[in-house]
Amino acid sequence: MKVFQASNEMPGMTREEVDRFLESKLNLQLATVDARGWPNIHPVWFYYDKNKEKFFLTTSKLAKKTENLRVKPSVYFSVDDENSAPKGIKGRGIVSMTEDPTKTLSEGDRISMKYLGTLDHPVAKMISDGAKKGDVILIEISPKFFSTWDSGKAQGL
Repeated sequence: MKVFQASNEMPGMTREEVDRFLESKLNLQLATVDARGWPNIHPVWFYYDKNKEKFFLTTSKLAKKTENLRVKPSVYFSVDDENSAPKGIKGRGIVSMTEDPTKTLSEGDRISMKYLGTLDHPVAKMISDGAKKGDVILIEISPKFFSTWDSGKAQGL
């Protein structure tokens, strides 16, 4: 996958820096388009698999983002950290979705561990229970590119 520098005025990240950055607990801002052509932004928890070069997230089968993605499975996304020296990654991708409870449960647990550090947390249990009941789906994003910035490099941080 291509990793671009977002701006000529600000340094970008290397592929290795991208992989480390995506291990953070920041939200991914997911942009979808509804049936009337209006954009929707959805902050989501995610897991990035650097070997597969894919993002994974879970959500309700009835969520607006799910509805939008069933009609138009293309997205734009951004993960950024504006604390201290702003840096981030944005890009475009194609989505596939599965309702397979085994896959949804597995990736949902991985996401819960990333953000909560345990599967005993009430939110983790809610995600897990939803996956087991078939109320939650797994969204897989295949990015086409990463556009990156890291102002800390420009400031020598």
